Amino acid sequence: MPRNIDIKAAIPSVEELIPKVAPIADHGPVELVQDDTFFTCETGRLKLRVLSTGESRLIFYRRADRKEPKESFYLHLPVSQPDSMRDLLALSYGQTGRVHKSRLLFVAGKARIHLDKVTDLGHFLEIEVALEENETSEIGVDEAYRLLKRLGIDQSQLIEGAYVDLLAKKVATQAGAC
Repeated sequence: MPRNIDIKAAIPSVEELIPKVAPIADHGPVELVQDDTFFTCETGRLKLRVLSTGESRLIFYRRADRKEPKESFYLHLPVSQPDSMRDLLALSYGQTGRVHKSRLLFVAGKARIHLDKVTDLGHFLEIEVALEENETSEIGVDEAYRLLKRLGIDQSQLIEGAYVDLLAKKVATQAGAC
């Protein structure tokens, strides 16, 4: 199963970080608009990602919910009928959330650097360091920390969980305040 090292951080603004990311990137930025629908999944996370380009894919991944860099195992499959697939999975397993975001994608060596604007949540940096089959996770963790330092990201900015979790917590907090 393919794997990478993943880490996320809250940032004040995507625009503020672009001048720090662009000089270290080999490629990018590529602008992506993503609509991710999450479904109940006991063994990890299952989401349907639909891009503004019309491309879509079903993605399963499994990783720990913690702030530090963590190993992520994933599989994905192209989907030709995303609306029907969303309905089928929602009826079969239950929909747990939906995340809309615009993303600037940069590639720096083995790392994909995402600058995300998540609707109703804010601005974030996500780093994914690809691992070869024979590479240890420590190689990717070291690279993630190196990039965080180079971009001036403090440990206090790191977040745990997925965007869908943060949105659910926000909704629950707002409901509790009413």
